[in-house]
This record gives sequence, C-alpha cells and structure tokens, in this order.
Amino acid sequence: MTDSAGPGPDTRREARLPPHRMIVRVVLRIVGAATALVAVYFLLPLDHSSAWFAVTMLVIGLLVFIGLVAFQVRSIFRSPFPVLRAVEALTTSVPLFLLLFAGTYVVMGAMSASNFGGPLTHTDGLYFAVTVFATVGFGDVTAKSEVARLVVTGQMIADLVILGLAIKIIMGAVGRRRQSGGSSGPQPPP
Repeated sequence: MTDSAGPGPDTRREARLPPHRMIVRVVLRIVGAATALVAVYFLLPLDHSSAWFAVTMLVIGLLVFIGLVAFQVRSIFRSPFPVLRAVEALTTSVPLFLLLFAGTYVVMGAMSASNFGGPLTHTDGLYFAVTVFATVGFGDVTAKSEVARLVVTGQMIADLVILGLAIKIIMGAVGRRRQSGGSSGPQPPP
C-alpha cells in the first residue's frame, strides 16, 4: 500500500512546530491518553459484570488495540518526528493492553472467588496484569482456576507478541520513515 497523496495537513502542521513544542505536545497527548484510560478503567463497574461482558470487552478491546497499533504505525511513517511518534505509540498502546487484561481479571475475580482466591479490586486487577506483563509474579495474586490460568496464559503469550512483534513493527516504521527522508526526532532550530 502506498500513500501517493503525500503527507496530510496534520503532518505538515506538525513539521512547522518548533521541536520543543512538538515534545510538549507529545507529552501532553501521552499524559492525557493514559489519564483517560486509567480513569475509564477505575470508573467502570467491572465487579458487577458478567462472563459475556468480560469476554466481549477483552475481544473488542484487543481489536481496538490492533487497530490503534495499525493507525500508529501509519502515523509514525507519515510523521516528520518518527521517534517521538513511536514513543507516543508505545506509551499509549501498552497501557490500553494492560488495562484490558486488568479489567478482565476484575470481572473474573468478582464472578467466582475460585478464579483468583477472592474478588479483585480495580487496583488488584491492574497490579496483577502488570506483574504478569513484567514477568515478576510475586505470588500474592495467582490464577487458581483453569479458566483464569488460560486467560493469564493468553496474556503472557500476547505480552511476548507485543514485546517482540509490536515493538518491531513500530521501530520498523521509524526506520522506514528515516529512510524516506523523515527526521529522527526533534532537530535544533536553524
């Protein structure tokens, strides 16, 4: 797929920004996106949800995640600052991914105490998703049922895919953009 139309208006506008303003803009987008994702996660009544809600939320969320990564790769390729865009992509995609699994764990913990040895709060679900992602596994929260173990195993496999494939795709887009004449990041003003 080629983009013969060239960069869009947002890309041209972005290229005219001074580097320090572009960095501030990216940091604000990262903080805003992370804040919004965490706020939505903590506001959702996940501990009163059904199994179908958990499955639907996880499947739709993972599809949104894949769409977001695809959009971000395209955005990196078109950006005059591909490294900044890549950082933004990773720092918005990974929290979304972790919050999807955290929400699933909260729902599963509320559905049956046998899944994790008791219900999980929103904080517990996020803590557990992050410890699985970081491969730390302290053992204070563990998957007890087969269903919970399957979901956690699914997260572990997806973690490896994200750490390998998604990072490779995003960094590949940065490399392609650099080769096609994009900047490696903010440049000092002339």
